[in-house]
Amino acid sequence: MKIRHFAGALALAAAACAPAAHAQDAYTIDPVHSSIGFKVKHMMVSDVKGAFDSSSGTINFDPKNIENSSVEVTIDATSISTRNEKRDGHLKSPDFFDVEKHPTITFKSKKIAKKGDGYVATGDLTIRGVTKEVELPFTLNGPVSAGNASIIGISAATEINRQDFGVSWNKTLDAGGVVVSDKVRIELEVEAKKQAS
Repeated sequence: MKIRHFAGALALAAAACAPAAHAQDAYTIDPVHSSIGFKVKHMMVSDVKGAFDSSSGTINFDPKNIENSSVEVTIDATSISTRNEKRDGHLKSPDFFDVEKHPTITFKSKKIAKKGDGYVATGDLTIRGVTKEVELPFTLNGPVSAGNASIIGISAATEINRQDFGVSWNKTLDAGGVVVSDKVRIELEVEAKKQAS
């Protein structure tokens, strides 16, 4: 019995001496001041750019230890826009995103680590029902105060292979090469806001 009491006392003492976890503040992504864009090589000669015009998400931000933070984002796949109605319709079809069956694209971080002058968020990206782990390098701006709100900004970019997610439509050119490259560059500018208590 005494041994158990002693062990319990040691456990309590260790818990008391352990550093307290920093509190996370919940920031809501502001879609009006955020953009989620992409570009892909077309006909092997030019970059076609597009964007998803509707998204939402939350950043749980620890200002004292960014590595204790996390992010979850949901993108409305039906909001894809390349400024061409016919092309947008094709991108929404089963050849590409199949938005009727898979109306959202999601990213959920699993860890955030310091890297160079910025950070890398490693997490699960789900497109067309397929989930793959990706790394998303980013830089952080803020927080800054604006009235009764605290605001942070995130700039991020990464490259994925669309074939990994079943977005596989393509055609071979007569002279060699393909109509659409497999590599897609994703670029994000995110502003998120926390209301003051």
